[in-house]
Amino acid sequence: MSDEYDVKICCMGAGYVGGPTMAVIAKMCPRVRVCVVDLNQKQIDAWNTDELPIYEPGLLDVVKTARGRNLFFSTDISGEIQKADIVFISVNTPTKTQGIGAGRAANIKNCELCARTIAEVSTTDKIVVEKSTVPVRTAEAIRRVLKCNDKGLNFQVLSNPEFLAEGTAIDDLESPDRVLIGGSQSPEGLAAAEKLASVYANWIPRERILTTNLWSSECSKLVANAFLAQRVSSINSISALCESTGADVSEISRAVGMDDRIGKRFLQASVGFGGSCFQKDILNLVYLCETYGLDECAEYWNQVVKMNDYQKKRFSEKMVAKMFNTVTGKKISILGYAFKKDTGDVRETPSMFVVKDLYAEGARIHVYDPQVKREDMWSEMAYTCGISPDTDPKLDAAVTTSPDAYAACEGSHSVAILTEWDEFKTLDYEKIYKSMSKPAFIFDGRNILDHDKLREIGFEVHAIGKPDPNAFDDL
Repeated sequence: MSDEYDVKICCMGAGYVGGPTMAVIAKMCPRVRVCVVDLNQKQIDAWNTDELPIYEPGLLDVVKTARGRNLFFSTDISGEIQKADIVFISVNTPTKTQGIGAGRAANIKNCELCARTIAEVSTTDKIVVEKSTVPVRTAEAIRRVLKCNDKGLNFQVLSNPEFLAEGTAIDDLESPDRVLIGGSQSPEGLAAAEKLASVYANWIPRERILTTNLWSSECSKLVANAFLAQRVSSINSISALCESTGADVSEISRAVGMDDRIGKRFLQASVGFGGSCFQKDILNLVYLCETYGLDECAEYWNQVVKMNDYQKKRFSEKMVAKMFNTVTGKKISILGYAFKKDTGDVRETPSMFVVKDLYAEGARIHVYDPQVKREDMWSEMAYTCGISPDTDPKLDAAVTTSPDAYAACEGSHSVAILTEWDEFKTLDYEKIYKSMSKPAFIFDGRNILDHDKLREIGFEVHAIGKPDPNAFDDL
């Protein structure tokens, strides 16, 4: 076995980061043995079928290329750690809900448990790679835990943050802008970083593989996501101004984005950003600034989150206001629940907050999303919003999950586009209009529809950052 593989990798965590990352490494490096381990038997079983536990375009093909050859999925955590030269920690690090730093700091309990398991079961020296999104200096905590092993083993801890965008993760992994590896600047640390870099160098040009110290690597992940989220909140703040003045946010985004110094990416106005990283990483950065007494810096970044919350609330309030100030008893259709297209991820999705607001107003809500499972909706709502059918039995009856878009819209008073799935652009809106109660409203939270055509059909259309034609006839 030792002659068959050049390197053996174990990844602790079979979720959105660990699964795709390890699958691509296995595909690109046939002489590297990769095993993804997890406590969740159901999750591991799914990875060993063609019904993968997460949806990502192109992921199944990558998995099928390497699975059984040099890519494996297992619940034998101890056995796989013992075999491995390199152990990735790729577990969930949610924002704390209680205790010191609640609502801002990341909970690294799972990372610490992984480190303790590695120290307990290892029989040889390992390189331990921090892959999860973590607060700055988490590597130090992991290193201290590992150093306490009573077997005289030496562990080198590296930071290798992911920079994936869900929906394009496979492309991001196969052709990344950069790979970042942070480690100790000691000879042993530099050697460990070089060993990991040599794995990535199987398909990534060396000039794209950056090495830094541990703390710079950890901080770079938070700052990159904070900068991107800041752009989303910035353009969303302008979308509110556009609706009040008659300007068009799409025209502004195009004009501003053509400036090379700014660029066009992340300038699409929407109902708000979601996902596993943006809000968590900004809040993490806020907490880090607060910890070091940098209150003005903390408030600066916290405003990005506040603007995102404002955008979601503004969208819900506009729906109610335009529908004669009441949605009580009305059927409202929600098209899209995932936080973005081409993923089934619902973490921090704006749709959840809109649904919560509409439920509080007494609406009957019908949701359609091609990849989101009903149980995932409730799980995230329970964790983030503190409500679920278990705590509020009326919620289950008020929210229906529909098998397709047409069923969701039939008899509805309004349709809200909350995820930019391509299929929503090509629906038969004349058919939908005929099936709806009148007046029929469309609220486009992603600006993906042809609003003029919808108005010709008969819809009353309201969109993010778009002027209401009736309010600005002089333009």
